[in-house]
Amino acid sequence: MSEPLRLATRGSLLARAQSQQVADAITAASGRPVELVIISTRGDRVQDRPLAEVGGKGLFTKELEEALLEGSVDFAVHSMKDMPTEQPEGLGFAAVPERVDPRDVLVGSTLAALPQGAVLGTGSLRRARQIAAVRPDLDIRGIRGNVDTRINKQRAGEYDAIVLAAAGLARLGRSDDVSEALATDVVLPAVGQGALALQIRLDRQEVHAALAAIHPPPTAAAVDAERSFLATISGGCSVPAACFAEVVDGRLWVRGRYAPEVDGGIRHAEVRGALADAVSLGAEVARQVMQD
Repeated sequence: MSEPLRLATRGSLLARAQSQQVADAITAASGRPVELVIISTRGDRVQDRPLAEVGGKGLFTKELEEALLEGSVDFAVHSMKDMPTEQPEGLGFAAVPERVDPRDVLVGSTLAALPQGAVLGTGSLRRARQIAAVRPDLDIRGIRGNVDTRINKQRAGEYDAIVLAAAGLARLGRSDDVSEALATDVVLPAVGQGALALQIRLDRQEVHAALAAIHPPPTAAAVDAERSFLATISGGCSVPAACFAEVVDGRLWVRGRYAPEVDGGIRHAEVRGALADAVSLGAEVARQVMQD
């Protein structure tokens, strides 16, 4: 039997769940066994402040990338939405597995059923500003913690509802907790939401070959467009920008939003084009939403 591939993952329940799903898919496709290596990141350790205040790129990725570079692991699984647009020298993506539901969801209530002045919890400026545009009467407050912690806070009455990613709940087998899935024309998802990134050292070609079997080109093109959008804006996960790309009738439909000012409204743009032009399409949407 081949030596197991060592998969680096964060230690949260969600990270371990999605990494195990990736490990199982790789073994099924290639016959290569995979073992999980749990690594703690700064983003996991700092739980008492909003992410925007913690600052810095790679809050949930740096320690995993260091392990890749030193060779103590063979590849890492990240949530794509946590990935900075620039990767450390010598690292790159080997695969982007099939994306799951990219939408944001509400737990605790539907948006329409929330009474005036209700408390809504989210740790994301992107979510907060888009929802405020639809329901300016809501009291939108920050929230940190893993999925269970956030849901427990909502059930304890600290929040009337909270916003989470559909993908995370699905991977944890908790889709029954969803009160409403927010349509993408109401809240546009974060760049890469619902997608995973399989990161390797670029000189590890044998690892790349083992992971290539779970890399669908349409998902990769959509994520490329979204990450190009974010790179053009020069933003990270704390920037109030959103981009979502999907394949419709064989062409890539890229939509973007940007809300740089609290009361400045939300700028929208969209383009359609060939999958091969994913990077330029994403950049074009970014340029349009950055125009005054």
